Formats: sequence, structure tokens, C-alpha cells
Amino acid sequence: MPMPMPATGPQATVRAVTGAAADAVRVVLEVDRVEKVFATSEGGTLRALAPTSFEVRAGEFVAVIGPSGCGKSTLFNIIGGLEPATAGEVRVDGHAVSGSHRDIGMVFQEESTFPWRNVLDNVAFGLEVAGMGRAERHEKARTLIRMVGLDGFERRLPAELSGGMRQRTAIARTLASEPRILLLDEPFASLDEQTRMLLGEQLIEICGALRQTALLITHNISEAVQLSDRVAVMSFRPGTIKRIVDIDLPRPRTTDMIGSAAFGRYVQQIWEELKAEALRGMQAAVR
Repeated sequence: MPMPMPATGPQATVRAVTGAAADAVRVVLEVDRVEKVFATSEGGTLRALAPTSFEVRAGEFVAVIGPSGCGKSTLFNIIGGLEPATAGEVRVDGHAVSGSHRDIGMVFQEESTFPWRNVLDNVAFGLEVAGMGRAERHEKARTLIRMVGLDGFERRLPAELSGGMRQRTAIARTLASEPRILLLDEPFASLDEQTRMLLGEQLIEICGALRQTALLITHNISEAVQLSDRVAVMSFRPGTIKRIVDIDLPRPRTTDMIGSAAFGRYVQQIWEELKAEALRGMQAAVR
């Protein structure tokens, strides 16, 4: 794979996809030359992912952004064990994984709460399946419910909650199983902009408190910059990592930072990286 060219920008630091110097913090997730080819209904093939490689370090928050149809969700489904790779390997702590893995938890864009279970029992569901006793699982679930800001709503059904509250319930349920790596597939996409920004701020606090390693899919550049230590920009299909940009902004990250000049420079830089790939996607759609 060719080495990525440096990006421009006064505060930008761009990392190569491969061959980066060893970090003081160890790598927990490795995606190594992962490819995906789908069979089509016409008897042909569709190459969704070209060889794709990157690493995520312990406690890091990495966003993956790219044009529609570039293979972001396919990549996440492979990492999460929902989809087999055609070639390449995913490793956790240096060990190859295939299929679901107890150290990887996933939160999806789609509604995923159980409508017949209240918030407490939704969050405790995985613990119940694992055989944990009622008192213990409810105690653990209540701790996470407080952490996501739903204290007092334990007995409410999903139908009685806003979209943002249901998504917080889904995040708490995933965190209850104590995954070391949290995969977030556009979890705030269906929410209004204000709720999206506030939940993003809350998610940063939760991940920091739990020392959670997180990987986020998003179409929203501001969201990627707000939440992430690094942003991986994908090319149009067949998708691969075009560039990885370090986000050198202080933490804690709050919504107040979004209006700063430094924040705006990162948004502009990533848009410049993404624009050519988005145009390729639009041109492909009209052919």
C-alpha cells in the first residue's frame, strides 16, 4: 500500500496507516489488510473493501468517516464478527478473532431496545443471559443508568422515552457486558443536532471514566472531531483508509469547543480530505 501524503493545516498531524512508530500505550485492536468482496444477484462481484489496515490503542477514541457506500458499516461488521472478511485479519491483543468476541461490544443506529422491557431490565439483559443473579445485575445496571443520565427512569418502557434516552439505554446495555472495545455505528444519526452534540459530550465522559476504547462510524465531521483522538478518512468504494488525522485538542471536550478556530480548522481539513471521495461517490451514483 502506498504511504499516505501529508495533509496540510497549521495544527494537523497525519499518521501513516502502516509502519507507525511503537506507542507507549499498547495496541488492543488491529485491522490487518482486511478485504471484502460480495457476490451480486446478477452473478458478478462487488468489491466493498480494498485492503484496509489500522490500529487502535487502549483507551483511544477513533472515528471512521467516509462517503456513502464506501464500506464503513461493512468494515465495522467484520470487526464486530457479524460479517466474515474475504481476506485479511482482525486481532485483539495480537490474537486473531473471527465471529463475535466478548471483548467487542456494538451499538447501532437502529432502534435496539426491547420494547417490552423497562430501562433497568433492558440494561441488565446481557447480564441476565450470562446467568448473573437478579440483585447483582440490577445493581450493576443502576450504576450504568446513573452514568448515562437516566437515573429515575429505571421503570420506564422505551415507548415512554425520547430517541436520545433510548440510545443511552442501548449504550448502557452494551457497556454492562464490560467490552474492552466499543463499536458505535452512527449511534446518534437519527437524533436532532442539539441532542446529538450533548450525547456526544456525555459519551466522551463515560468512555473516559471507564477507560473505554471506542471506534465510531459517522457521516458527521464535527461529531468526529468533537469525540475523537484520531479520525480515519475512507476512500470511496472499494473503501480503504485514505488518511488518519490526529486531533490535537484538549480534553475534556465540550460543546463549547465546537465554535473555536482550532476546531474549525480540523473540520475544514477533514472535509478537504473527504470531498474528492464524496464527489467520486456522487458521480458513480449517476452512471
